[in-house]
Amino acid sequence: MRYLIVKTEVRAVAPDELAAAWENGYRIRDEQTSPEFRRQTMFAEDRDAALHLARALAAVGSVRAGRQRVKVVMLGDRPRR
Repeated sequence: MRYLIVKTEVRAVAPDELAAAWENGYRIRDEQTSPEFRRQTMFAEDRDAALHLARALAAVGSVRAGRQRVKVVMLGDRPRR
């Protein structure tokens, strides 16, 4: 199975946007409607390699400070061309 490892910027949210989302019951950060800006992407062929890369990216200062985040996405078991 293949995995995508992505380091993204954390999008800032204004207090009034947060209050409106809470009041109306919708998500403030929805990757399907408005994805965060990607800073770095990598691929891995198995889960252990993906988690190893994710841990390495998570050690970066901007991730530890909360300005960026690391995501691991399973891409599926499609044959490579």
